[in-house]
Amino acid sequence: MNWILVWVILLVLFVVIEVLTMGLTTIWFAGGALVAAITAALRLPSYIQIATFIVVSFVLIIFTRPIAVRYFNKDRVKTNAESIVGKKAIVTGAIDNIKASGQVTVAGMEWSARSISDDITIEEGKVVTVVAISGVKLIVEERKEEL
Repeated sequence: MNWILVWVILLVLFVVIEVLTMGLTTIWFAGGALVAAITAALRLPSYIQIATFIVVSFVLIIFTRPIAVRYFNKDRVKTNAESIVGKKAIVTGAIDNIKASGQVTVAGMEWSARSISDDITIEEGKVVTVVAISGVKLIVEERKEEL
């Protein structure tokens, strides 16, 4: 069996899949296939080639993926909803998780809101901070200052 050809075909396949998906999913295996092709060119036994492919692929995933994801996602623009987390809002309808009621206005938009805890109610007019988004509701906690 021509192992060099097998590894080169796998290398090309992984690169093509990566180019089509752009999801940083198969590029690590392409690196493993490249190193395995080199071991095949050195005429090392097939079990060493396979072990090299597996080890190099997983080492690349473990050590370089977090860096690559951070680098490639640094310019990612947050969606409107994501950009609201951390912002101040004004309560326009009293927030009571037990009654499933509550409204806030943040960045000029009206949202349904829930308190961070079921035992906390927040009165109308209070200033809150958006801490998370759950479905179509903002999860908020009360701030000390008023608008």
